[in-house]
Amino acid sequence: MKNIINTILMASLSAAMTACIGNYEEINYDHYGPGSGDVLADDYALGSAMNNLAGCVISPDVNTAQFTDCLLGGTMGGYFADSQNTWTNTISNYNPTDDWTRVFLKSDKVIPVLYTNYNAVKAISEQTGNPVPLAIAKIIKVAAMHRITDTYGAIPYSKIGENGAITTPYDSQEQIYRKFFEELNEAITDLIANENEALVATADYIYSGNVKKWIKFANSLKLRLAMRIVYANKELAQQMAEDAVKHEGGLITTNDDNAAWNYFVTSSNPIYTAVRYNTPAHEADGKTCLSGGDSHAAADIICYMNGYNDPRRAKYFTKSEWKDEEYVGMRRGIVIPSLTTIGHKYSGVNIEPTSALMWMNAAEVAFLRAEGKAVFNFNMGGEARDFYEEGIRLSFAQWGVDGVNDYLNEKGAPTVYNDPNNGENSYSEPLSTVSVAWPEGKGTEAIQECIIIQKWIANWMIGHEAWSDHRRTGYPKLIPATPEGNRSGGVVGNEGAFRMPYPRDEYVNNAANVSEAVAKYLGGRDNMGQKVWWDAK
Repeated sequence: MKNIINTILMASLSAAMTACIGNYEEINYDHYGPGSGDVLADDYALGSAMNNLAGCVISPDVNTAQFTDCLLGGTMGGYFADSQNTWTNTISNYNPTDDWTRVFLKSDKVIPVLYTNYNAVKAISEQTGNPVPLAIAKIIKVAAMHRITDTYGAIPYSKIGENGAITTPYDSQEQIYRKFFEELNEAITDLIANENEALVATADYIYSGNVKKWIKFANSLKLRLAMRIVYANKELAQQMAEDAVKHEGGLITTNDDNAAWNYFVTSSNPIYTAVRYNTPAHEADGKTCLSGGDSHAAADIICYMNGYNDPRRAKYFTKSEWKDEEYVGMRRGIVIPSLTTIGHKYSGVNIEPTSALMWMNAAEVAFLRAEGKAVFNFNMGGEARDFYEEGIRLSFAQWGVDGVNDYLNEKGAPTVYNDPNNGENSYSEPLSTVSVAWPEGKGTEAIQECIIIQKWIANWMIGHEAWSDHRRTGYPKLIPATPEGNRSGGVVGNEGAFRMPYPRDEYVNNAANVSEAVAKYLGGRDNMGQKVWWDAK
């Protein structure tokens, strides 16, 4: 393995590392310090920059990850339910305060860290003439930034400064997606030309420096983004999707190639910590609550998986404390009951402190190909039903669960939601009539619903993907907020929130640009009821 670091860059890289860690040393553990054995000083510098970049997709900082992936993506995607009854302003109640919705664009843990480290890696590639680090950094940047534009719509992107300052003009979301494809294509081309090279393994907690696996992830990410825009620009979506599928570098097709940040050995997975924040003792007996604190499992996904008798439930959720009911989720968008008396009885999120943060799995790629073929007749390199069933098989294998053949023939439908505590929080309307078994001859809409539901189940805890698919396709159908829980003042309807409003700080420090973006791309309304560009079905 050749040494690709130039030592004159050590100072700038050390500064980049400090910018990320800040006061969170206990979260962002330094894996590269003295005593790391044979890790060279140069490799220390690259490892710091590359892993700080990776931490910008889903942050290792618990507070940041809680806002972005538990309280935003997790709840809007139908995976998690807020369970802290002291909260009166939440995203799931559609009345969040600015400090809940601003994190992606204004947290010092996301964009500033991303661009500081990205530009440090760019400098390395330029100094050494080695394009591999920058190519991987481009892929990571797209993986992080697409979550941000999918949250707000138009954002500053092409003109963001090297230090991550966003007080710049906004790009339309269509422009941003075109730039994403351009950057992914550049990265893929450079990696193909250097596919037998490698990063030092400790600089890459996703693929241990394996360039060929990064190519597969880049193509798979390109396919994800192509399908995201299919209702807004079908021609571009088809071009990018088919390019990704036929590319010589391949796609993620096995769980060995899943993109997951395996960083948490001496520090805990931030989602594990966040869902257990403020865990109380039971009021009745003083026992420690084992189901969780600020977040529990949502009623939505449990209703689907109960109806399908899904054996992955034991991997996803803790059992409820309600008599004779193994898995009971909490409804999102309600007046939250007391955690010490009632809330602890609902199923919690089953996750280990050492669990990797999943970015993309092979099952998702199979479902993307199934939808591309079945719904839009794109050339996905095979037949839709085969991809669909392969997606389910891959998910069962990922979670180490048996019974996939029986599941593929399951004819049940999602259950209705009966809240064991409060009948007013129950939801008697069927969420769906589709089963797991492939809906042969039932029409494109039923096929799309079937594919997206199983993709949603397989993408457990990748909340932003779930939320984006729900907005893009209308599936899976989710339980709406209760009338008392919907505090949007009529802005948000039963379909749920379509986006997050821009941070208030933008109206102070970037006023002209944010005002122009709201006028041009949001019809003058910067609220949760306005759709982003690709939400055009």
